[in-house]
Amino acid sequence: MKLIPSVDLQAGRSRLVFWPGAATGVGTPTDRPEQIARHFVGLGAPLIHLVDLDGAGRGAPANVDAVQRVSRAVAVPLQLAGGIDGPDQIELAFAAGATRVVVPLWAVAESTETLRACLAVAGDWLAVGIDARPDRLRDYPWRTGPPPSLEALVSRLAGEGVRRLVVSHWSLDDLARVAQLGSANDLQLELAGGLTDATQLRLLGEAGIDALILGEALFSGAIDYPAAVEALATVTSRGRSS
Repeated sequence: MKLIPSVDLQAGRSRLVFWPGAATGVGTPTDRPEQIARHFVGLGAPLIHLVDLDGAGRGAPANVDAVQRVSRAVAVPLQLAGGIDGPDQIELAFAAGATRVVVPLWAVAESTETLRACLAVAGDWLAVGIDARPDRLRDYPWRTGPPPSLEALVSRLAGEGVRRLVVSHWSLDDLARVAQLGSANDLQLELAGGLTDATQLRLLGEAGIDALILGEALFSGAIDYPAAVEALATVTSRGRSS
């Protein structure tokens, strides 16, 4: 299981100031996303997840310059979420330096045409972002029929060629259900947030989750990146030897 650092972009900067040496009083705080990305890549991060908060409100990527700076600073894949609502926005994200994109469920849930157009541009580098809370599906104003179950919706996405989900607003109580969605549909699962305790990471690894995306827990020091990666490696090694 991979541990992926996440940076929220707002007005060209990181929404949260990052101070890697805060506990010891060394180093310099920064809100420059490229410096934050460089720090975590230096610790072994295999990918950086960027969330364009301004883009999410606008419906199109807004922090393009910041994405470009990060892409020039690190030589790992960049996954961009926020404002990626269709194929035109995907092309803009790729032009800025992103290599993967996350399309919100609501952009494609009722439009097979939009989903297919997104897949035509992004292929396997497309993920669909899904909110794990049941009431979100129930309360959404569906135009094409009654609210589908999460299981039916994920099956439909997988049937169209989606290979990756980014699941937000999940809890450990949801873990078994979410993991089953992935295994039943041959999907890669990335869970966003939801953990502040590194001792719980092994539960995700044992459940077969492919990646955990963390932002504030890493920024605050609640989860130490190198220690968490080492713990996950232990889970992976145990799984291979069993």
